[in-house]
Amino acid sequence: MLVHWRRVLPLIVIAALIIFEDRVSIPSCEVVVPTGEQNVEENHPDDLKVMMVANLLLLGSEAGYRNIFFRDYYLSKFFARSFGILKPDMLLVLGDLSAKGSELTRSRWSSVLQQFHRLLGPFLGLPFHVILGDRDIGDCGKLNAISVNWLASNLPGLDSAGCGAFEIGNITFVSLNALALLCGNNNLRFSVEKVIERESIDLRMDIEQTTEVSDGYSEYRMTSGDFGWRENAMSSGSGPVLLLHFPLHWTGNKNSWGTSAYCGTSSPSHERSKIPESRIVFSAHSHIFRDRTHSDGTREITVPAMTWDARNDPGFVVATFKSNGRGATISHCSLAKESNVLLAYTSIVVLFTSTMLVAKSSHAHLQEVGS
Repeated sequence: MLVHWRRVLPLIVIAALIIFEDRVSIPSCEVVVPTGEQNVEENHPDDLKVMMVANLLLLGSEAGYRNIFFRDYYLSKFFARSFGILKPDMLLVLGDLSAKGSELTRSRWSSVLQQFHRLLGPFLGLPFHVILGDRDIGDCGKLNAISVNWLASNLPGLDSAGCGAFEIGNITFVSLNALALLCGNNNLRFSVEKVIERESIDLRMDIEQTTEVSDGYSEYRMTSGDFGWRENAMSSGSGPVLLLHFPLHWTGNKNSWGTSAYCGTSSPSHERSKIPESRIVFSAHSHIFRDRTHSDGTREITVPAMTWDARNDPGFVVATFKSNGRGATISHCSLAKESNVLLAYTSIVVLFTSTMLVAKSSHAHLQEVGS
């Protein structure tokens, strides 16, 4: 009986690990109800579901064993399970893809991009868009147009200044290189301001043309290249959706975002560049989830970090843009805490070791009795 138990024990431990890993990789999502609203509208098959992550802080070839065999392993499981459960239509990464991107050579940056693609798993079959964070391109003193241009050319949908614009149905997404706006009169800022001006004009034209559409839906069009986004029946009045790495209220280096949708600068003339008016803004950088409404009515969702390198309790956001044009439903999803995972593994190892020692001691005792 004892020999049989010793043979079965490893199988029990392996089964326990499989069940544990399966459950720990399931995200826990909660719908965020805006202040003043009592309920949330049910989802529709034509709704556009977008998974938004931030601050992955990948290390590429510089990653140690703990990152490769533990953190990266679980991050890939998080992506895979989130994809299977939530079934998003696309993925957005709101900056800081790399932990030390501004210090990396191009070959090392390539290893970070390869690591990112390995982690994506099933998301590789979906359209995805990545914006640039300060860890990716450096602070104001390290901002370099040539480096930004090279990195942008290796990420889908970004222009040479690190900005992007695309449209699905009538939902317009605009991503900006926020660092270039915060760093005063650098050689990238003019290009970013041109994107702002162009998108503001396009938005006004789209609003004027909406009344000319006879079937109640706006014409499907694509900007900044064909990313393979699916066409759906998104109605008017939902955009644009503004994607930034820095929150609107973020302050640093004597530069600050305004209290609404404006960007302050440190230039002598104190010029202010107006960001396209948006009903909803998604930002990152602070590593925590936050839902706030600014004085002008702009709703801003700050996406938390999705890595244990930044927080013990990582997470992400799922935004479901309604097909009837009534805004978006926001869900805040939490992942397992690193401390809980490590504690569970330690407990399993201790239990397995203790059981084996007891079994070995009992076997030795039986041999002594038998002799």
